Amino acid sequence: MRGILSPGTGNFYPSDYDRPVQKYVVSELDSGERVISERVPSVRSVSLGFWIGAGSRDETDAKAGLSHFIEHLLFKGSERFDAQEIAEVFDGLGGELNAATSREHTVVYSRVPDKHLATAVEVMSDMVFAPRFDDVDSEREVVLEEIAMYEDTPQELVHDLFSEAVFGSHALGRPVIGTRDVISTVPKRTIATYHRTMYTPGNIVIAAAGNLQHERLVRLLEAAQRKAPQSKGPRVRPPLVKTPPAGVRFQRKNTEQYHVCIGAPGISRSDRRRFAVSLLDGILGGSASSRLFQEIREKRGMAYAVYSFGAQYSDTGLFGIYVGTREENLGPALEIAAEQIADIAAGNLRPNELERAKENLKGRLTLSMESTSNRMSRLGKSLITDTELLSFERIMAEIDAVEPEGVAELAALLLAPERLSASGIGPSEARFKRALGRLHPGLRALAAA
Repeated sequence: MRGILSPGTGNFYPSDYDRPVQKYVVSELDSGERVISERVPSVRSVSLGFWIGAGSRDETDAKAGLSHFIEHLLFKGSERFDAQEIAEVFDGLGGELNAATSREHTVVYSRVPDKHLATAVEVMSDMVFAPRFDDVDSEREVVLEEIAMYEDTPQELVHDLFSEAVFGSHALGRPVIGTRDVISTVPKRTIATYHRTMYTPGNIVIAAAGNLQHERLVRLLEAAQRKAPQSKGPRVRPPLVKTPPAGVRFQRKNTEQYHVCIGAPGISRSDRRRFAVSLLDGILGGSASSRLFQEIREKRGMAYAVYSFGAQYSDTGLFGIYVGTREENLGPALEIAAEQIADIAAGNLRPNELERAKENLKGRLTLSMESTSNRMSRLGKSLITDTELLSFERIMAEIDAVEPEGVAELAALLLAPERLSASGIGPSEARFKRALGRLHPGLRALAAA
């Protein structure tokens, strides 16, 4: 099933944006696409991804959700294969085919036995470069159902409200999935024009990892690029010049729990402090031994789900916490969160807390190396976002080099009370605002403004 890449569904790790790479080869096709691959001879599979530099932040308000809509439509038929043939081909290979959209890119990816790489390249190239857009209206209904499903899932929806609270009217504040108004009315011509504009060779990276030879992959791609549009250079995305002021968003729903996000703008994916942020995440709420999980869930039973989360973009980011809890627990849970943030910011790390977070992070990175899908993703995401590919040893050294003072300084900077934004979903906005006041008086005043 196709989907959305969102920072709001859990924790973030360096492996999401800067995964370790041992050996890789990069080249550029005559048509302009960049190709990157890593050979893993110990497996019998290949993971292949077409990464497009087109996400929800590249859309205007009138085209909100178009990147995600096109991601769906790529599966509805291409010049050479109809929708059923695409599904049958990958089912016949025993392979996987999927796609996802984020705020800054779209990816169509597969995993197939190595002997079927040529077939995967042929079908996926046709899907990406030559979609028919013949079945727009039926897929329009599918996406509208997806929006309805998403809006019925408050623990997910509250993260989009949080992005809006942080980024306001900027495109980073809009949901990746789009809006009903746009999806229900956008004409086929607008969809096709957006595809031609964004799916250009210079804006596409093809990444692969597994039992393959780079030279053969390049030959297969060159043979499949008959339908590639005229070459253009990489698209330059306008940066976020100034972060909007902190905001508060609330949506009333008759839910049993209040779903709340608290946080602020974070750092970009190229910021060297990203390693310290990942460790802050692990200490604050990113693991079972983290402070929020232990203090709010394990010791007091105030919540089932409580965690910290983050996202990093080309020029900014997000960092925050989520808690879902009943009304009587909301204020106390937010007070505990504020106390733990302040304690970390004051430099009061507990014995072995930082070392445990480092070993946890390094362990997850090491385990991620066992997946060809993860290897492909780190290659493709790094190249499409122009993020430096660091060696495995370099990443481990960067993690080990983080000092307690660096974690404390980031907690104090990123989660300073005056920088905090908030979002909430629940039965009563007044109760939500009162709970924010227990976290920080300025948030309650902001909510009342």
